[in-house]
Amino acid sequence: MAEKTAQYGWDGSMGISLHDKIREDMKTSMINKDTQVRDTMRLVMGAFPEITVPITLESGKKSTRAKMPEEITDEDIHNIIRKFVKSEKTVLALKKKTSSDYLKLLESYLPKMATTEEIEDWIKSNVDFSVIKSPMQAMGSVMKHFGKLADGNHVKAVLQEMTVNKQAL
Repeated sequence: MAEKTAQYGWDGSMGISLHDKIREDMKTSMINKDTQVRDTMRLVMGAFPEITVPITLESGKKSTRAKMPEEITDEDIHNIIRKFVKSEKTVLALKKKTSSDYLKLLESYLPKMATTEEIEDWIKSNVDFSVIKSPMQAMGSVMKHFGKLADGNHVKAVLQEMTVNKQAL
């Protein structure tokens, strides 16, 4: 399965929208009779109607409508995939497992998370620890910079590690 899924996945440098890439991968998986990838793509595409925009009806009542395919952004789809990833991680935790082919496939469509080194480099060049009382006060600015590309627990661990190392000097 791992060698089969190597052809699937997405990143922003491909020059294709995530929506189009998912549709393309679904077609490819159907041709290759790769049922696991096909079913995963159907699951993601089946959640597209959940992506809505607020509207105001003629009566003044507020409502929502599903976004048209051309209105769906990569970030909308990333949010759907993150929801499925979170669900799968919960299931795996209950089974006392750490990973699955399904989880790896879903994660291949998400942007790459910031590495520890990238987070440390940004903190060193942008955070002045002499101004703040606690290193955790820097958490907000770090998370604002990295957004969804960094896990809050990971950033917290990096900040704690940096302050421990700084105190040891």
